[in-house]
Formats: sequence, structure tokens, C-alpha cells
Amino acid sequence: MWAIGLAVATTWTTNPLLSLLFIAAAACVVFSRRGDAPWSRSFRLYVWLGVIIVVLRVGFRVIFGGGDGTDVIVRLPEIPLPAWAAGIRLFGTVTWQSVLGGLYDGLRLAAMVICLGAANSLANPKRLLKSVPTALYDIGTAVVVAVSVFPQLAESAQRVHRARRLRGGVGKRHAVQALVIPVLADALDRSLLLAAAMDSRGYGRHGRSTARARLITGSLTILGLIGVCVGVYNVLGQDSPGWMKMPTLLTGIALGCSGLFVSATRKRTTRYRPDPFDFTALTVAACGIGAATVMYLATQTQPAHLTPTLSPLQWPVIDSLPLVAALAAMLPAALAPRAPRTAEVAPPAREEVPA
Repeated sequence: MWAIGLAVATTWTTNPLLSLLFIAAAACVVFSRRGDAPWSRSFRLYVWLGVIIVVLRVGFRVIFGGGDGTDVIVRLPEIPLPAWAAGIRLFGTVTWQSVLGGLYDGLRLAAMVICLGAANSLANPKRLLKSVPTALYDIGTAVVVAVSVFPQLAESAQRVHRARRLRGGVGKRHAVQALVIPVLADALDRSLLLAAAMDSRGYGRHGRSTARARLITGSLTILGLIGVCVGVYNVLGQDSPGWMKMPTLLTGIALGCSGLFVSATRKRTTRYRPDPFDFTALTVAACGIGAATVMYLATQTQPAHLTPTLSPLQWPVIDSLPLVAALAAMLPAALAPRAPRTAEVAPPAREEVPA
């Protein structure tokens, strides 16, 4: 909930200073509260993914029409295109307005990715299956497997890199080949082991439910998820008509709840060692929800500086409410407990053995 709240808060602004503040808040919480589990090292991959997103957005603005605006940076030779490609341009004049627009949009998307990646670095993504409702087991399993890709790759890369160092390594010329192939092979082996473990524990079983009941439950659940996604997009979007926002969201919630109710009456699940949702977890979730709520209030009361003006160029400014939202997002660094670390195993005591 904390990571989702941060991701929602970043969608309401293109201010680069605010995006960097939310990224800094997520990084501060991760570095101060993560443990030494293998998935704790995956945050660096999300940061690099955010950097790639920013570079690609700016690069696309330069390659495909960077001439919006009047403040010219450089004039590149434009590549002529045929008549059927009218409206598309390659290179040409590059302006500050176009480059900064790509930078601001890229930073917003990168902040969303990094904030969601922070959750994967602080907790095991596979534990999400314990909290998934019964009707969403199939969808939840696919989502958890997809979300855990980066942590698994980080763990595999760390293990392979350590093994290469113990063997003495290879030359830099073949370093990529020596790293990529073992990482992919290790990820495939672990995926097969995970599938076998889930199958042995009963994941995917249908029990006594009929094919018709499964069809009704699945249809209601999927339609509800689609309705919730469309409704959330309309609520968060600035250009959506007002009459579509709440009705779409409420319809999706109603369909989703119907699917959950039908599934709950037909399926029975058991949980071993359920995760407690104590006061500390509630406080951390409240920090994320509070950050999103304060940012929403800022869009209603202080919207001027949430979207910096590019014509004319102005330096971004941060108002008081967005600053409060960023500080609320950083509170789990002090309120949340540190993730448990792996216990160090003491070496066995040396004993004298008679000859």
C-alpha cells in the first residue's frame, strides 16, 4: 500500500523536483529498512530501468520531432520521409521545450517504476500470494510471478557473479556471455522448481466447483478488474469526462466484489503462518495513502506548479502540500522496523580428537 500510494502520488505531477523527491523518499526507505535477503538487492535494477526510461523518452523526443518550441538547442539534418509518413519527422530542429518535456515525462514514469520496485526490495514478492483473495488465485499467481522477475534476476546475477569470482573469472571480452547464459539458465531452473512446489501445495486446483461456476466467477472477476482499472484511470486522468469517473469505478468494484463473493462460497483455502497486519504495517500503509491524498489535495488547491510551464521556460517550484506529501512518503524510514537479517551461523567449536 505504501508503494502504491507513492506511485499514485507521482502520477499527479510532472515537476522534476517532485519526481526526484519521491525517488529519494523510496530510496531512503529501502536503504534504511531492507534486510540482507537476495531480493533486497533488486532496487538497483529498478533504478537502472528508470534511467533507461528517461534516456529513451528524451531520445525519442530528439529523433521523432524535437522542434516544438522556440528555444533551439541544435539544428540536426532532417531525414526526408515519403508522403504516406506525413506528420512524422526524423531529427531536424531540437528545442529545449521538447527535450525538457521528454525529461519531465520520463522522470514521472521512472518515479512510478522505482516506487513500485521499492516494495519488491523490502519484502518477498511471493508472500503476496498469502493475501490474494481466493477468486484471484490464478490471476494473482501470474502477477506475483511477473513482479518477482527482477528480484529473481538480481539474485541469480549475484550468485553467478560470486561463482565467477571464486573461479577466477574470465576476460572482459566474454564477460557478458559468461554472465547472461548462466543467469537465464538459473532463472529457468528456479521457475520450474517454483511451479513444482506450487503444484504440490495445491495451487490451481478447482475442488468441487463446476465448469459453469468457474466461468461465472472468472468472468465477473476479470470484468471487475477491467472496470476498476478503467475507473482508476478516469479518476486519475485530467482529461476524462466527469460523468465517466465514479460510475465506471463503482461498476468495476461491484463486479469484482460479486466475483469474490461467489468464489468465497465455493472454494476453501488454508494458510500456514499468515502475515499479521499490525499497527506498524497500518502506519506504513497510512504514510503511502496519506502521500497520495495530500497530492490529490494539491491538485485541487495548488495546481500551478505541479506541471511546470515550458513556454516560456521557468525553473520548477515546489509548493507546501507536495513537500508534505514527499515527507510523509519518507516517514517509514523511521517508523517501519528493519527487515530481519539472516542469522550468522557460528563455526563449530574445535575439539581435540585422540589419535
